[in-house]
Amino acid sequence: MDEWLNDPMIQASLAPFSVALAVAALLYRLRLGGLAAIAGFCTTAYLAGGLAIFPLTATRKLLLLGFIAPALGLLADFAFKATRRTEIILGVVYGAASAWVFWSILAQKSVAQGMLVGGGIALFVAWTVGFSAALREDGVRAGAAGLGLGLGAGAAAVFAASALLGLYGMGLGAASGAILLVQMVTGRRMHAGLTFALTFGALGALVAAAALLQANLGWTELALLALVPLAARLPAPGKWPVWGQAVLISSYTLACGAAASAVAWFAGRSSAG
Repeated sequence: MDEWLNDPMIQASLAPFSVALAVAALLYRLRLGGLAAIAGFCTTAYLAGGLAIFPLTATRKLLLLGFIAPALGLLADFAFKATRRTEIILGVVYGAASAWVFWSILAQKSVAQGMLVGGGIALFVAWTVGFSAALREDGVRAGAAGLGLGLGAGAAAVFAASALLGLYGMGLGAASGAILLVQMVTGRRMHAGLTFALTFGALGALVAAAALLQANLGWTELALLALVPLAARLPAPGKWPVWGQAVLISSYTLACGAAASAVAWFAGRSSAG
């Protein structure tokens, strides 16, 4: 059993998918199915290296902000009605928090370079979180975005030479895929809410940003991943069944994730050559 659970492919796919599928199936009628995303992600994080937070490192700060995301989402979903302003505020908050997450790395650079790189990452995180949060009303579009962002960031991180961040991203993508599958099977859209949208947006963005700072991911890959929540808003025939819309919208988001992964792969081959 231990050997099976130590297999990276199990950690990044089957384990988070199974846990997220169970959570989504049990809780979606209570409008809490979005918790499946953090449940699946935590499964991957636990199997890949544990859920310890202290002492705080950049990676552990990333995990901490990821754990906070569903709590903030639940508060926003049930304590008050989220608006466009809520999405902007959450984007700005997480963008600013990214400087805290990666401070130990940014501080090693010159002041000018640190401000330039840190500002670029903050903008990327704020953009991705804000536009992901905007998908909170549509579980299919949110699920497709989480799938494309998670798998795209994970695969790109692997090609950028970071196995751990790759596992994190792919675990998030697998969990989002489970949420999408529940909707496809039941034929009913799940209430995504900020519980789900903030979780996949924050974790996906922070994993990609970490791969840029800690591995060899480039800005082009980040730009392509930033398109994922926009791709999830592309048109889908309203008369199609839920499963058909899910497949179509997922093809949009996965295309962005695949493009980012392809660029990372080609960059890795060029540097190796």
